[in-house]
Amino acid sequence: MEYFVNLLLIGVGAALIHNFVFYYFVGLCPFLGVSKRIDMAFGMGLAVTFVISIASTLSWLLTYYVLRPGAPVSSWIWSTLGGGSGEVNLTILSYLVYIFAIASSVQFVEMYVRKFFPPLYKSFGIFLPLITTNCAILFACLEIMKNVVGVEPAAMWGLDQALVLSLGGGVGFTIAIVIMAGIREELELSEIPEPMRGPGIVFIVAGILALAFMGFAGVDSALARLFKAGMS
Repeated sequence: MEYFVNLLLIGVGAALIHNFVFYYFVGLCPFLGVSKRIDMAFGMGLAVTFVISIASTLSWLLTYYVLRPGAPVSSWIWSTLGGGSGEVNLTILSYLVYIFAIASSVQFVEMYVRKFFPPLYKSFGIFLPLITTNCAILFACLEIMKNVVGVEPAAMWGLDQALVLSLGGGVGFTIAIVIMAGIREELELSEIPEPMRGPGIVFIVAGILALAFMGFAGVDSALARLFKAGMS
């Protein structure tokens, strides 16, 4: 039971409490650029969720088996090449490896959307390939690395925890961008002062939404206490 509670707290934390957009302020480029219509925003949210799930899976596998100090694959290759039995640490390559993993995931999603959803592909425009530079995805990969490298073996994240974080982060991004799209559709029918039209009112709304999401602070602790009381 404790195992599933920990997974639930990771997912809820990534989606609501520590929302990537409203808490860490990452992924703002597509959040602001593709939030003019709800249907387009929802499609972008699904695409980002799919990409972040694939990229996080690849990043965990590469971090655990290749990049971290003493990783089995890199250690085996090093000993095979006659480098001795010393510990190999390739974490310095993490940014480069993660960017390649994200780029390959985005390319796969772009091919899929272009093949099966041409209108959605056209509506995304330049923002679909720009998912490659969506810092929310790289942020998720780095969060996974933080919980794999330099931690005690008992506290090291597994692939299941990495997937829950990525899915929670993707769902949180989708929630954020769809809410913003709904508000922006209503703003088009409103009389906004001239100096605040365009990006100005969008940033103000984003700040208000970030303040609203601060109301979820402490929910994870309350849930943890609730489940702990239920299990005792």
